[in-house]
Parts: sequence; structure tokens; C-alpha cells
Amino acid sequence: MITVSALNDVARVRHAFFTRGGGVSTGIYASLNCGYGSADAAENVTRNRARAMEMMEQPASALVTVDQRHTAQVVTVRETWAPGAAPVADAMVTDVPGIALGILTADCVPLLFADTEKAVIGAAHAGWKGALGGVLEATVAAMAALGADPARLAVAVGPSISQRSYEVGPEFPRPFLDEDGENEQFFAPARRDGHFMFDLPAYVARKLARQGVTEVIRTPCDTCREADRFFSYRRSVQTGEPDYGRCLSAIVLER
Repeated sequence: MITVSALNDVARVRHAFFTRGGGVSTGIYASLNCGYGSADAAENVTRNRARAMEMMEQPASALVTVDQRHTAQVVTVRETWAPGAAPVADAMVTDVPGIALGILTADCVPLLFADTEKAVIGAAHAGWKGALGGVLEATVAAMAALGADPARLAVAVGPSISQRSYEVGPEFPRPFLDEDGENEQFFAPARRDGHFMFDLPAYVARKLARQGVTEVIRTPCDTCREADRFFSYRRSVQTGEPDYGRCLSAIVLER
């Protein structure tokens, strides 16, 4: 698993960006597939999620994930729920110890948040649609409602698809440029005429900075190209695989 020093240094906070290694799943899901949304056997996913929590020294029952649909919806978590009862959302915040907020990704950006003084944490899933739609702003606002201050936040931007792997179509830049003309910096010409290479992690980091977040730490990974370490939706399409696993990112306030 991958951690960042800025969150490691926050008292009572434990976090991890898990790779695909260390689980029980096989084949295209090998091995730490934590997504029930895949076609992997549910019992394998359950065991993998328990293994991930064990690595964080938390009980399996501590983990909550949401029904991610690329929205800007944020849930304030007060108690855990069963996987089948997960609400539709793409981010969670809490100030309750012992609840591990989990995000599932396979190219999109997982983000883990912590107020460095207050006991408030958050986790968000940001694909291009959610990032453009306001999931980051909504997460920061939900944490502020619990007493957090954007200026005190440390935010880790986890492993995701990098610009060199993320080609988008000619229609893609327009909504980003409509939002802010300076977003042009996140698009570079692709080899195909009229296409672009999009830097999603950099776009996400800039959006956080515009919310007053000064400590944003990016992990230098490319989920699409690092097949031995990460699951990737785009890679599965490129290779013709019928499905793909999901990596887990999690953060918890220790009791």
C-alpha cells in the first residue's frame, strides 16, 4: 500500500492507497480487487476488503464505501452500513472515530483529506465528470460544516491515470474552458488530429488550491501503464479484457 507523509504526520489518522497486490482474487481481478461492482466473486471481494482493513489494523466492519456514479454528492457518515446499503455518492466525510472511508477507483482520482488540527477526515472519487461537477468543492464544504478549515487540510491525490495515458476527444476541452480559460493548461495535443491528452490529477490539484487548500500531495503513478500495480478501466478496454478490478483507498480516525 502507498501512504504520504503529510497524512502520516496527522495525529490519530491512518490512511492507505492500496495497490492490486496482496489479495485472494485471480485472473483479471488478481489479486486485491475490492469492488463489488466487478464481476469477481463477491466472497473474494469481501475477503480482500477484510485484508485491506487488516493492513490498516482496523476491523473489516469499519469500512464503508458508496455507490459511486460520478456525482458531486457527499455523505456525512455517522455510522457504518452494509455494502448492499451504500448510498449514492462520490465522497464521504466524518468526525466519528473508527469509521474507515473507502473509495474505489480504476483510473479515476481517489482523494483522502484530513484537517491537521481537527479530527475531521474525508474521501472522494473524482473522475473528470465529478471533478468538473463540483465533488471537490462539495467535499471541502462538508468538512467545513464539521469544523474543518480548508487552510488546515492535507489532501493526498492518489494513484490515477496520468496525462500520457489519457487521450480525450475533440469535444472534451470545451466544458473545462467554459469553466475557466486557464484550464487550457491541462490539455496537450494528442497524436490523433483534434484529440488531446488530459492531465486529470493536475486539474484536480488546481481545483483544491482554488478552495484554499495549500497542502496537496500527488502520488507519481499511472494506473493505466502500471499493470502490475493497479487496476485500470482504460487498459482493460485497450487489451479487450471483459472487466476490471477496483483499487481501494481508505482513511480512518483512530479511536
